[in-house]
Amino acid sequence: MTDTRMVPVALVVWAVATVGLAWGWQFSWLVGVLAVATSLVVAFRSLRWRPQAVLVIALGSLATCWIATVIHASATHPLRHEAERGAIVKLRVEVSERPKPLRTQGFGGRQGGADRVLVPAGDVVVLAQAKDWADLLPGQWLTVTGRAASPRGGDLTVAVVQARGSPAEVTPAPVWQQAAAALRGGLRRASAVLPEEQAGLVPGLVVGDTAKLSPRVSDEFKVAGMTHLLAVSGANLAIVAGAVLFTIRLLGMGPRVAGVGAGLAVIGFVILAGPEPSVLRAAVMGGLALLALVLGRERSLLPALAWSVVVLVPIDPALGLNAGFALSVLATGALVLVAPRWATWLRDKGVPPGIAEAVAAPLAAHLVTAPVVAGLSGEVSVVAVFANLLAEPVVAPATVIGVLATVATPVNQGLGELLVRVTSPEAWWLIHVARFTSSMPLATLRWPSGLLGSALLTAVLLVGWAVLRSRRLRVVVAVVVVVAVVVLMPARLAGSGWPPTGWAMVSCDVGQGDAHVVATSEPGRVVVIDTGPDLTSIVGCLRRLSVVSIPLVVLSHLHADHVGGLSSVLSDYPVGAVGVGPLHEPAWAWDQVRRQAANAGVKVVDIVAGQRFELPGVSMTVIAPRTAPSHLGPNADGTPVNDASLVLRADTSAGRILLTGDVELEGQANLLADNEDLSADVLKVPHHGSRYSLPRFLERVHPRVAMVSVGAGNPFGHPSPMIVDALKREGATVLRTDEDGDVAVVASRDGPLIARRGSPRVVH
Repeated sequence: MTDTRMVPVALVVWAVATVGLAWGWQFSWLVGVLAVATSLVVAFRSLRWRPQAVLVIALGSLATCWIATVIHASATHPLRHEAERGAIVKLRVEVSERPKPLRTQGFGGRQGGADRVLVPAGDVVVLAQAKDWADLLPGQWLTVTGRAASPRGGDLTVAVVQARGSPAEVTPAPVWQQAAAALRGGLRRASAVLPEEQAGLVPGLVVGDTAKLSPRVSDEFKVAGMTHLLAVSGANLAIVAGAVLFTIRLLGMGPRVAGVGAGLAVIGFVILAGPEPSVLRAAVMGGLALLALVLGRERSLLPALAWSVVVLVPIDPALGLNAGFALSVLATGALVLVAPRWATWLRDKGVPPGIAEAVAAPLAAHLVTAPVVAGLSGEVSVVAVFANLLAEPVVAPATVIGVLATVATPVNQGLGELLVRVTSPEAWWLIHVARFTSSMPLATLRWPSGLLGSALLTAVLLVGWAVLRSRRLRVVVAVVVVVAVVVLMPARLAGSGWPPTGWAMVSCDVGQGDAHVVATSEPGRVVVIDTGPDLTSIVGCLRRLSVVSIPLVVLSHLHADHVGGLSSVLSDYPVGAVGVGPLHEPAWAWDQVRRQAANAGVKVVDIVAGQRFELPGVSMTVIAPRTAPSHLGPNADGTPVNDASLVLRADTSAGRILLTGDVELEGQANLLADNEDLSADVLKVPHHGSRYSLPRFLERVHPRVAMVSVGAGNPFGHPSPMIVDALKREGATVLRTDEDGDVAVVASRDGPLIARRGSPRVVH
């Protein structure tokens, strides 16, 4: 029977940290006191005052008291007051983790986040320029000067410091950190012999180094539910240690020698990946899985897992709300406690050994962690199990060979490159598995985010489990699933569903960004206006529309949420030209657009007001900006760039459509002053429906349909209720991509027909 005595203690310790971080240190004390009192009452009533019970109660009491004390110290830290008033501070800090590149998709943020990094440094987080800070290593001390700001909460960070200038008085990194950095750098150099996408993937797969990972591959791995392969986890350590164990036992040595060798392998891998908190947590989880396998006692993992929580959470109470920690615990428990039972059941049903384990492991891990992932992302991956099942056979060989290449490179660069080349087929396979599964229809489903979403999905999974335990209900569910797959899904994807026949324009659901597709009368030939913030959403939309070629891509302006998907459009479709407005700012985005277009062999052309584009079935006229500065300086961003957006008037079979980019108050005022004919049947609402729209502008357009391209739960408050209400007062039907998904405009005799992914309705 499984020993569960430590499980309540682990849950209490975790709860104390979680409640304290979420609601305040007072609540952590309250939960801790109630838990200790309950334990004492239970022990007294059962008269089980054995030394082991006393030890467990004492340990739990000490852990909860310590956690509450640490959270209290963080909450009352003097630097919090300085952060609340935005003071300029000068701090001496120690780097606790390697700098993390910021990947932003907001207004003006650099796609891929190559210009800024987050530097965790104990109680503070430093936001700094990558140029001066990216190469710092854990263990280095430095002096930072900058403006302090309050943290978002959810951990023990007392301030976020926006650094001014370079780090000062930097001490050397510890020798082992320097060695680890040198090994990781060697692996990156050796991987350069591979194609670009593979060269970025291999270091991420082996040691979690994603510095050179293509943003497109990163997005595809996320949609496919394969992101865990790009972070150092217990699986990496178990693979490396397992390979060492197998080799030592193959040589005929005993279990003690094998255990020592595996332990040394774990220590070496921790040094290689960097002994940071996340890696150390993975070492504990991987070590527990390895211990259970070595001892042949899978049931012993549960108390070991509970002990790891009891030990790790007091050391770092921020783990209470750390998603990575929760996923590690849940996945480890699922792989050792749930997966073996499911594998046994599958073998009893006739599934061959090996295949049963290969199916049970990713299925158990995915289902157990799915509520946490859904709560964090607001999505449920439908293809994750399938994708990981396809990926699993090549992960272990690629990891082991990659580690060998890393170790060999400092000794012989040629040998390291040769070993890296052996990982090329595995990397190719993983990239294409992610690309294929992430592009499948309904690869992800929208789901409520936060605690509600997690609880809801947990309830759904529990109900599903209960239903499947009944043979009769299993038959009913199987019939329903077959009907859904055979009948409903093809109907959803065929002409009667999406896309609607005769569509003139589609606003793609690309999250917090813009991407619009205007159809010509030639099937599969379209004009694309903006490409969204990431590399996968726009391609998914184009594939759903059966796009074949794109004679013109127009970028209304060069903010990241409008140009982020350009490279994937250029690589996946034949493009005639990329059109941009007169303002080539921000400079990084202009350089990126030119480079991506040059790599694809596509010309970049300037578009100015008054130009007219005639294509079969559609006519497009550029009506703004009449004038725009050619350069705004090195810090060009925000409103000036928005107001320089290209504004286009498209005459289509469904009526006139006004595409407005992100023009704000000044840009709209200029349009009104120019006495342009702004009337339109359909308005692409400016700037994601922000409050910076003039009532006179909306009155002049007087649209029947208003389409807002916006991301669910965005931090900017888009769309503004004030603007939505103003549009409705004008008689417009307001559609939002965050609520309606892809939205199409279709021509009809009764006016524009609006289709929302298979739910058409006539707008009168």
